[in-house]
Amino acid sequence: MAVKGVSKVNRNIHRITNEIANIRTQRIIQQVMIVGMSFVAPITPRDTSTLINSQYRELKPIPKGWTGRVGYTANYAAFVNNAKGTAKGKRTGKKSQGDYWSPNAEPHFVEKGFERDGKQAIEQVIKDGYKI
Repeated sequence: MAVKGVSKVNRNIHRITNEIANIRTQRIIQQVMIVGMSFVAPITPRDTSTLINSQYRELKPIPKGWTGRVGYTANYAAFVNNAKGTAKGKRTGKKSQGDYWSPNAEPHFVEKGFERDGKQAIEQVIKDGYKI
C-alpha cells in the first residue's frame, strides 16, 4: 500500500522552514531590538534628549541568516556608554539643563539594558516568535 501525500508534506515542511528561517527570524530580531532598547532608554544618561533621539536599529542578511544591530548615531555615544558614571546625579554647568548623569543612568547602559534588565523579556519574544 502506497503512502499518499508525501510530496505535499515535503512542500509544507520546506515552506515552514523557509518561513522560520527568513520572515519569522527578521520579525523576531526586530522585536528583540525594540524590546531591548526599551530597557536601555530608562538607564541612558541624558542632559538633553540628543542621545536618546539618535537611537537606530539595523537588520542585515548574513550568509547563515540575519543579524540585528542597535546603537546611537550621536558621535559621543560610545564615550558615554563606556564612562564610569562618577558624575552621576551631579549638576552640569550654568549653561546646561540638567545633570551630567541622570539619577537612573548607569555606565554600560546598552549592555545592561539587553543582558540584565531585558533578558527575560527578550527570551520570551524569541520563544513566542518561534512557536508553530
